[in-house]
Amino acid sequence: MSLAGVYTEWDPLEEIVVGTAVGAENRMVRETEDELDGLCEELRGLGVTVRRLPPRDPASPPAPPDRGADTALAYRPRDGLLTVGETIIQTPTVPRVRSLESPACRMLLMEYFTSGSRWISAPPPVLTDVMYDPTAPAGERLRELEPVFDADTVLRMGTDLLYLVSDSGNALGARWLQAVLGETYTVHPCRGPYGSPHGDFAIVPLGPGLVLVNPERVDAEHIPPFLRTWKRIVCPELVDPGPLDGAVHRSGWTGSNILVVRPGLVIVDRRQADLMRVLENNGIDVLPLQLTHSRALGSGFHRVTVDVRRTGTLESYRF
Repeated sequence: MSLAGVYTEWDPLEEIVVGTAVGAENRMVRETEDELDGLCEELRGLGVTVRRLPPRDPASPPAPPDRGADTALAYRPRDGLLTVGETIIQTPTVPRVRSLESPACRMLLMEYFTSGSRWISAPPPVLTDVMYDPTAPAGERLRELEPVFDADTVLRMGTDLLYLVSDSGNALGARWLQAVLGETYTVHPCRGPYGSPHGDFAIVPLGPGLVLVNPERVDAEHIPPFLRTWKRIVCPELVDPGPLDGAVHRSGWTGSNILVVRPGLVIVDRRQADLMRVLENNGIDVLPLQLTHSRALGSGFHRVTVDVRRTGTLESYRF
């Protein structure tokens, strides 16, 4: 039986992969790793099978000069792994350095594959300098020369997948994903609401017919047609955890990057009291945890995890 199986962002969580901060070369590592351990403990207490992504082997060959260096290659697994149904896709990530991550997760992927899951990898992008246009407006900095997208550019809502065309995924990436998934799914390329990475900082599906939206990044005009009949909860202004260690380029909306455990239960940064209150007022229980350095490391609870299996079947949620 396939160990992989995910059809929505909200079906009851059964198995998840949690990243690791080990390998990051800064003072935030120990505290972040302790908080990730706490996340794992809470998830296990809820009956979820938790797998940890191993850090990149320091004995691995160094990065080529044009690939740069990352301080936490295994911290944000959501960027590079996407589960759709019983298929796990290694995505053609936009940052050059992320192409070095696959050895860290290969053993896990092999285990899922031998269980009967489908494992595919997108064509590795070349990512030459001409692929990027730093002078273009946000959302238009990726040229259409080859398919590229980070996995958290994609949000799964049954037979419909929302794909944010942005600086973390181009239109060719959406075309490749549609070709791979076939007629069973419809990939909806969406432009306009938000140009910078990532889609899960703009829209959070909470359950059938219910989404959390970022008011600075999504408006009524840019809601995809199939979502316009859904109830929208507007995310309140968030507490800014601070641009630690000079990470001023990181989004102050990291607190909206929440993880849905099941319909009616989400994991939220405990510092976001207003967001927790809004969710509770809409009948959603919250489990308050914390990633102290979420802004500096650019990841909330959704990005530091990959859901591999959720209870549920493939359905259409067009109301």
